[in-house]
Amino acid sequence: MNRAEPSYREWIARSLARALLADATRPGGTAPGALRARAAATLGSDAPWLAPLIEALGRRSSATWRRTDLPALAQAIHDLPEFDAAFEQDEPPRVRRIILRPAQMFPRPLALDHFALPALPTHAELARWLDLDPQRLEWLASPAQAFRAPQGTSPAPARHYRYQLQPKRLGGLRLLEIPRPELKRAQRRILDALLARVPVHEAAHGFVPGRSVASHAAAHAGKAVVIGFDLRDFFAGVRASRVHATWRTLGYPDGVARTLTALCTHRTDAAVIERLRDDGGLDVMGGKRLAEPHLPQGSPCSPALANLCAFRLDLRLEGLAWVFGATYTRYADDLVFSGDESLRLRFDALRAWVGGIAADEGFELHPRKLRCMPRHRQQRVTGVVVNDRPNAPRADFDRLRALLHQCTLHGPASQNAAGLADFRGHLLGRIAWFGQFSPTRQARLRRLFDRIEWSAGAAPA
Repeated sequence: MNRAEPSYREWIARSLARALLADATRPGGTAPGALRARAAATLGSDAPWLAPLIEALGRRSSATWRRTDLPALAQAIHDLPEFDAAFEQDEPPRVRRIILRPAQMFPRPLALDHFALPALPTHAELARWLDLDPQRLEWLASPAQAFRAPQGTSPAPARHYRYQLQPKRLGGLRLLEIPRPELKRAQRRILDALLARVPVHEAAHGFVPGRSVASHAAAHAGKAVVIGFDLRDFFAGVRASRVHATWRTLGYPDGVARTLTALCTHRTDAAVIERLRDDGGLDVMGGKRLAEPHLPQGSPCSPALANLCAFRLDLRLEGLAWVFGATYTRYADDLVFSGDESLRLRFDALRAWVGGIAADEGFELHPRKLRCMPRHRQQRVTGVVVNDRPNAPRADFDRLRALLHQCTLHGPASQNAAGLADFRGHLLGRIAWFGQFSPTRQARLRRLFDRIEWSAGAAPA
């Protein structure tokens, strides 16, 4: 149905849907007599064509009524053959009264019933929960609002994001879309008090408390064959429509779901897309993905929402792995399967199935990032060697040890070629990375780190 310019038939269908849903959750609210009475009250008379229409709608179960929203019911009424009779009369039906039901949350899937998610049935309650004025919430949820400008000047659009272009390790630029502080606070609230309470699929290891790169790699240690796939533009590939569907699944009414979607998605500025194209690292489809509302890489909510939006992808790929006798896990855009030697012989079939499922779920495989690693070669999963047990590559350890040694000889500033603001924290993070796999290596690196002479203002570790 066309939301912008509804036809007369659509208007009548929507008005009837409002009336039928008004008391649908109350005892007896979906009985044929109650439905027909509310429809008649809306039209101002009990038209003869209402009886067969209500009879057709009355076949729905009570569970279906509880999960039906206004757009879905209006569409169902609009498409029913029994509704045609309303427009075959001498006078078309007229709406005499609009009957509204109180705003309410919708039932969630049974598996999510016991999770304490905040009830936010209206925009006013959403604004209060986010500690925002309703007008400020509306401003934050708008893609671009005009600031009030002096007379005679053009208003500048309010930009809710700033952009950073970072060089990738293998060439090209990585786009970070970073929300401004006020929007970031709202997104952090949504993450901490809502999204963090919703479980993701067990195969997802990225951005999940208690799981990590190490747990992702450990699932594939000691396997005869490890096969890896990458999803292209993982965050940008998650469209606003999929995010909206996730909020609806969690029980939020359509209007609130749309506002939450607007707070968590972004449409990249055309000038930034053009800059990425000039660099040669963005193809036509990648540009289209950024031009549409998508999950921005840089928002606190994006990793959690991406995992939830990929739930069906994980579910289907786990089922595919079971058919192939393999193990499957995912870390963000990194999909990994492992199993016995027969998996290598069926690599082409697995690749075709994985590509088909990813496309069906709205994702795309990166054609140049397919890896089939037998055991006689080094098997790496997100940079971790897994031939026997999860371990960081020896070459990476040697490079970090050499870097720390140079820092002790010439000072840390001489080795901070990238100009990192917190080079000290960067080194500690790299040392901690090795500690996930080898406390002995971590201790050796830490001894070198402790010999570095930092500036007087540096805080002790």
